[in-house]
Amino acid sequence: MSKVAIVTGASRGIGAAIARRLAGDGIRVVVNYSSRPADAEQVVRAIVRAGGEAYAVLADVTDPVAVEALFDQAEVRFGAVDILINNAGIIQPGMVSLADSDDALYQRLFATNTKGTFNTLRLAATRLREGGRIVNFSSSAVAMALPGYSLYAASKAAVESLTRIFAKELRGRHICVNAIAPGPTATDLFLSGKSAEMVERLAKQAPLERLGTPQDIANAVAFLVGAQGAWVNGQVLRVNGGLI
Repeated sequence: MSKVAIVTGASRGIGAAIARRLAGDGIRVVVNYSSRPADAEQVVRAIVRAGGEAYAVLADVTDPVAVEALFDQAEVRFGAVDILINNAGIIQPGMVSLADSDDALYQRLFATNTKGTFNTLRLAATRLREGGRIVNFSSSAVAMALPGYSLYAASKAAVESLTRIFAKELRGRHICVNAIAPGPTATDLFLSGKSAEMVERLAKQAPLERLGTPQDIANAVAFLVGAQGAWVNGQVLRVNGGLI
């Protein structure tokens, strides 16, 4: 029987690329979204047209009740869950120093990036089948320690800690837990509001002198959840073209 993956935040960008890549590898995919239902359905249609199986489920990962319903619907539709991809997240809207950061920004970043991941991991401890895989999403901003991105980096650093510890707590279940930390990636969300000059400057930062693509990130996820990634556990993989 083919495996089943939940991909959070999969209606567009990196999440959509991951959903399509995993489906191409024969994995049945639950395309989670919290808004933009038309985009989520478009991802599902693309997967089905290519011969895969997918199903779109509305759920806000910041809400533990909604997350439980997400797992319930995945099990009803496909019978079980083997893979969890915690892609849902938000980026900081421009540089904001720690001194100038308000409570609303703090709550918004940590609610999705940290609590959203916590909500799904807590359920995955008992809802994933033995031998499953979990891939969380951090950011290369954690290692870069960029001034003006302290809250965003902190919300993702917490995800890295959850990843390393959760991998150890799942001893005996044969479940691998890892995180991916992308660098600048050419998604609509990332490019929005940036001038061509700024995009070019960001692209030149990595030794490979380009932005990442959603497919670059999806390929790394496919490795971690595939047979070749079976001995990788409790790690953070920085997929950024050598940026750091």
